[in-house]
Amino acid sequence: MEPVFYVMAILGCGDLQDQCQQARIEPARYTSAAQCQAAMAQVLPRHMDLSFPTIAATCQRQGMQMARTETTKRGS
Repeated sequence: MEPVFYVMAILGCGDLQDQCQQARIEPARYTSAAQCQAAMAQVLPRHMDLSFPTIAATCQRQGMQMARTETTKRGS
């Protein structure tokens, strides 16, 4: 089973940070959302070459995720 990890999506947005679209994915993988968010201040300056008024980032969960199903026992 593939582990769950987080990647940072670099977003290009309009002037008011509306109408954002994903422009890139940072190649680094993070083991937690908190670790990903903590890296944003260091990572965002590397993407200022994008042609958008505002550059933002968001952390996205990646990897295999298993759905949990509930089963009920039937009485005989």
